Order: sequence, then structure tokens, then C-alpha cells
Amino acid sequence: MTDDRSPRLLWTDDGAPRSGRFDDVYFSREDGLAETRAVFLAGCDLPVAWRDRRGFTVAELGFGTGLNIAALLDLWRRERPPGGKLHIFSVEGFPLSREQAARALGNWPEIRDAVDALLAAWPAPMPGLHRMDLPDFDATLDLAIGEVKDAIGDWSGQADAWFLDGFAPSTNPGMWSDDVLDLITARSAPGARVATFTVAGAVRRGLGERGFTVDKRPGHGRKRERLEARLGGYVIEPKPPVVAIVGAGIAGASVARAVSALGLRPTIIEAGRPGAGASGFDASLVTPRLDAGDRGIAALYAAALERAGSLYSATPDAVLARGVLQLEQASRDAGRHLKVAAQDLWPADAMTVRDAEACARQAREPISTGGLEMRDAMVVRPSAVLDNWLAGVERRTATVTGFERIGSRWRLTDASGATILDADVVVLTGGWGNAALRPQLPLSPVAGQADVADSVISAPLAWGGYAAPTGTGLLFGATHDRGVTDPSPSAEASARNLAALAARLPELAGRVEASGPTRARTAVRATTPDRLPVAGELEPGLHVLGGLGSRGFCVAPLLAEHVVAQALQAPSPLARDLAGRVAPSRFSRAEGL
Repeated sequence: MTDDRSPRLLWTDDGAPRSGRFDDVYFSREDGLAETRAVFLAGCDLPVAWRDRRGFTVAELGFGTGLNIAALLDLWRRERPPGGKLHIFSVEGFPLSREQAARALGNWPEIRDAVDALLAAWPAPMPGLHRMDLPDFDATLDLAIGEVKDAIGDWSGQADAWFLDGFAPSTNPGMWSDDVLDLITARSAPGARVATFTVAGAVRRGLGERGFTVDKRPGHGRKRERLEARLGGYVIEPKPPVVAIVGAGIAGASVARAVSALGLRPTIIEAGRPGAGASGFDASLVTPRLDAGDRGIAALYAAALERAGSLYSATPDAVLARGVLQLEQASRDAGRHLKVAAQDLWPADAMTVRDAEACARQAREPISTGGLEMRDAMVVRPSAVLDNWLAGVERRTATVTGFERIGSRWRLTDASGATILDADVVVLTGGWGNAALRPQLPLSPVAGQADVADSVISAPLAWGGYAAPTGTGLLFGATHDRGVTDPSPSAEASARNLAALAARLPELAGRVEASGPTRARTAVRATTPDRLPVAGELEPGLHVLGGLGSRGFCVAPLLAEHVVAQALQAPSPLARDLAGRVAPSRFSRAEGL
């Protein structure tokens, strides 16, 4: 993060945080927590406003120290409706570090549990939208770091309550502009409440002109007045939908986890066992697609890696190794790696260019080229992820061969025409199998074989091929046979994998040969013309998560949450511009259809 995003934090003599950038305090010296409770929680009529709601969304402008959100979490845990889920969206242009926030929030032991949970999930200060899980509070926080107008414009949610807590309009006018007020209105649910400390005329009139009923209320401490506002109408929550997921690989498991996180119980339909296809190998690399020229692609994979890392780290026995060394494949890679490492999309020191000597130390054999050390990439055990994320999900063993619209629902059928399930929402997650169910999708098959050498140990390495530890051995490969849809393990493919390993890492290949025969497994991955996934709505109630190629374990967790959010009208963790990059409709637009 460059200095222009620094809050320029100062500390007053009594230990209160102050922004040197805006020459304003973060909270009242009298009692910041009492002010938050009076101005924002009571100002939005909480907890009354969320009574009997299954889901409730609070949006905030001005995350600051996180005090408002910590107080909100504390109240939600004490007063939430049974089974309720809280979604929080907040914007911060000049983020504090975790250490600065901890110092600022250390004065209120009565909300320590909420503060600790917030600090534990505190993200690195990269631009973009960051999703944080707060499971002990049945809450999720999406923190947008960047300009407020862009952040709200990119958000897909509808807020039931707004905390407008930017610095004063006189010092921070961009937070209170007409464009921002327009976006607040557009992103407000019926009956939305607004609370703010300011009574500036432009804010009061701006809200009133946009349909809010605005009232002045007694202020807190030295402030004489504050504002409360409310839109007309009220939210009618629909009946919980029946959600069907076709496919039980990493895409299907990720969708199942995302649906379950919203308090629903999906049904997953799979012809074989979970992970029977491309998600069933002994190990999987979780690495991003690196792009030094297209910021959108780079941002998409940076967000995906951050989300995947968070979720896998919270999954028991899932992570086998942390950090992956991407070796240079061509002379241009050295310059490309330098550009990637310089992108502001990654946390500090997350991408580090290494010379040949450093790469050799990590690979434990001579290396003639440099590489890029990806600190936050990892190797995971697919079976642990699938078992955990599919636990408690209703499963049906069947082969879906067709579906049709019956009224407002989708009917899934087998080869005999028998009904498997009628569902309100269907998500296709069957990898290459999606092509048979939806031929319009521009998917192409790529068959691959990977081999396992038991008792051989290596650091996680990638180039054109890869070497990944399994916990008990080494997974290496993989072949790429385009157009092949029904592969079988073969000695010929094993020989190709070993030759590719020997060409890059001859000593490792020698250890593999000395270990004895390898075990081989094949699968078919699905790719798209632009090598980006397809994630989104195909028709009302029908959605897809596919075309993941060889990076399914990196992108599936984030994109599944996006697809589920679209399907169930929940806030997505994916910014609108990035969502457009993976939308199925992009192919129709490209063809002018």
C-alpha cells in the first residue's frame, strides 16, 4: 500500500486515535463505544429492525478502527433472531493496520470477544473487496478498500441499515457527495434505515430529496444533534428455496458450503462419489493465474487466492503445504515475475522474485533459472475439503441427463425420464459434464494424468508441470491432452510425466524412479476460450460454476459464493466489474447475440 492510502494516524495525549489526513477524531473522547451505540445502533433502531428476519444487512461508510462493527457484532450475538445471519458491508479508503486497530479498540473489555474476532480476520490493506468470516457471530463482513463511490458502485447488496460514519463533510466531502447519496439510495432495501452523526444541511437535504424521511435527534456528548432517516416500505422475505447442485467436485462442494453458510440445506446430486472427477487427486495446488498486463484478471485471481486461503486454513486437515515456487519457463518470465510482484493487489511480501541460487535451495537441487515465490499459494488435500464442506448436505446418487422448467421450478431428470428432484435453484457444477447438460456453454475438454510416487518428498514447485507433496509422497504431472473425453491411466502418460519432471528437476526425477512404480490417475478438466471460469446465471433459477481448468481449487470458493449470492439475492464478495469477467453472458456479448 503506497503512502497515499495511509491514514496518517496520530495519537492524542489521552490515547485516542486521530486522522492526520482529515484532522478529525475516529470516535468521541467522552466514550466512543457509548457514542456508537447511541448514534448508529439505536439510530438504526437495532435490534428491533432485525426482529424475525432470517438475514439482515448493515452497510457502513467509514470502517476506521472497526469500533462500530465490533459494537454491532456484540449486539447481534446478544439479540439476534433465531437462525439469523448478519451480513456487513463497509468501506475504508485509508485502512489502519491490525496493530493500530488493536490499540484503538483496547479500551472496551465489554466487547472484547467481538474485537478479537474482528482483529483475527483483519485483512491486508490491498485495494478491492475482502470477505471475512465471523462464525462465532453468525456474521460475514465484506470490507471494501478504496474510493467510496467505486466501492458502493461495485457492491451487489441491498442494505437494511446504513452507518454513515465518514469524517466530517467539511473535511471529507467525497464521502458525502451527491453521487454517493445516489448509490446509497440505489443500494437500500425497502424500509432501510440511515444513521449518522452529522446534521450538515447538504446531507439532510440530500437524503430527503432521495425519498428518505429525515429527523434530527439529540446528539451524543458534545454534539447537540444527529440524523436518523428511513425509506418507505418493508422487506418481505421469500420462502426458503430448494437448492440443487449437480456435481460433487470442488465446484459443487464450494457451492454447498456457500449455501449452507446462508442457513439453507442444499441437495447435491452426483453420479459417483464426491471427487470422482478432476477433484479427486491426492493433492491439489492452489495457485493464481498470474497476469502482468490485464489488471482485471490479476485482481480476480488475487481475490480468489485470498478467499481460498482463508477457507482452507479454517478446514481441518486441508492444508498440506504453504507457499509455492513458480519457476521461470521462458526468458520473458523474469520480467513478468517482477511486474507481478510489483502489483498492489498482493499483500506485502506475498510475491517475491527469487534468483537461481534461492530457487535451488528451495528445490534442493541445482536450478538454472529464477522464479516467483508465492507465499500465500498452497497445497491442499482435496478429500479433506470435500468431506468437510459436504458434511450435513443431503446427497442423491443419480446421473442428471436433462432438466426443464416446470412453472417457477426446475425439474431434473435421469436417462429414463424419471424425476430426480424439483428445485427452485439449480447450480451446474459438473466440470466437463456441464457441456452435456448445457451445450451452449463454450467448454472444451482437456484430459490429464498425474502420477504419485510414495515416500518421495519435495517442496511445492510449479513450471509447466508441477510437483506437490501429498503428505506421504509426491504428486507430479500432469499431461494435457486436448479433446480427449474418456482417458485411462497409461504407462505412456506416466513416462511423459517423468520425462517432463526430469527435464526440469533431474535429481527429483531420479528419486522418483528409485522409489519404484508410481500410481496414476486421470481426469478431464473443462476450459473456456479465454481460460476464465464461467460463474453466474444462465436463466432465472439456473446457474453455472464451471470452466475452472486447472485452477479449480483456487477460484471455486470465491466464485461459488458469488454464484450463490446471485441465486439467492445475497451480497456477493465479487465486485461487479470482476463478476462481468466470469459471467456466462460474456460469450453471447462477444458474438453479438
